[in-house]
Amino acid sequence: MAVVSRNHSTTVPESWDRSGLPGWTYFSEELHELERNEIFRNHWQCVCHVNDIPDPGDFRSFDIAGERALILRDTDGHVRAFHNVCRHRGSRVVAGERGNCRNVIVCPYHGWTYNLNGSLRGAARSETFPRLDALEWALREVEHEVWLGFIFVRFKPGPQGSVAELFGRVEEEASLYDPEGLLPADSGDFLDRLDVNWKSVRDVDNEGYHVQQAHPGLHDLYGQNYHDEPYVDGVARSVGRFNRGPGSLWSVRNYRKILPTAHWLPESHRDAWLYIGLFPNLVLGFYPDSVIFYQEIPVSATCTIQRGSTYRRKNESRELRLARYLSGRIDRDAVEEDRLLAVWSCEATKSSAYEGVILSDLEYGLKTFHDHLRVILPVLSIEDEPPHGSIASANSSLLAERIP
Repeated sequence: MAVVSRNHSTTVPESWDRSGLPGWTYFSEELHELERNEIFRNHWQCVCHVNDIPDPGDFRSFDIAGERALILRDTDGHVRAFHNVCRHRGSRVVAGERGNCRNVIVCPYHGWTYNLNGSLRGAARSETFPRLDALEWALREVEHEVWLGFIFVRFKPGPQGSVAELFGRVEEEASLYDPEGLLPADSGDFLDRLDVNWKSVRDVDNEGYHVQQAHPGLHDLYGQNYHDEPYVDGVARSVGRFNRGPGSLWSVRNYRKILPTAHWLPESHRDAWLYIGLFPNLVLGFYPDSVIFYQEIPVSATCTIQRGSTYRRKNESRELRLARYLSGRIDRDAVEEDRLLAVWSCEATKSSAYEGVILSDLEYGLKTFHDHLRVILPVLSIEDEPPHGSIASANSSLLAERIP
């Protein structure tokens, strides 16, 4: 037997574990190191959109879990991905987050140069080195994939298949928004620091149970018409359909008033915000006026960077641009509200009164996020923190017990 919740478009098992992760998992630096290696280095990470690097030499850099990636467009117009690590002494070969290398990448440390295809062009004072083969000493490539215009990287082979395989069941729906033709919006990037564990941010974002109480703007926009679907094979989906009324908040009321009819979308998607999540830390948002993405970058067990970008349609009308501004305003308010919730819930894990959590059917998506974590890190199921220095070995032992 199963129950179906009012705000849930997916059947929820009647009997399921309603407890979350143990409190210690939100502040253990030792666990953080294990997560870096077993989750963030070998799972796909979104860096940017192909139209963020439209011209030869355009680049974006991306750091996570001690890894550094360089995404650029080469002289033939192809997207390339390399480790942002000079083959000489390991310096970053590009220091900024974005820019243009023109026709050559120049390491700022000693001046080694690389072609846009990654091959070594030359070493400064080359006579002081043995002969250096251009391909043998090329920049190391990073596995990458482009899906509907978005560029993903993976630093190590991992349990996930290709990005296209992961998004297979939602690709047709996402394609409705012409994502490959999107352009970066002016001032569309954001980068913020949160003094919480990355899982606390995901815990807040992976359920809509709190929307009515905590997000006046979102609740005004779509009220009870918000549905979460759980993670299935690494991908989750949520949709908020607009209320029929005009909206009581200024930003919502004017957003609904100004938003032109999105004739390029079917009627079912013209008055809705669609979210697609990719485990472990990415959300893509598809709106009638824009497309966004955001993700969490763990810095330490108690520090997280949240980054994201907004993209607009080509030939954006004045009305659509104003609607995009207002949807961004609604989103920014929700992000600020979520940050406070993440702080409160994360700091509670160290309280003497903390005895774990109990989840609603409306938080089943959060439960499946935790399930995905526990598949890779079964140590997360241990109620009390293992002795110092033993978390990795305890996890390995639990994984070995699964082998028949």
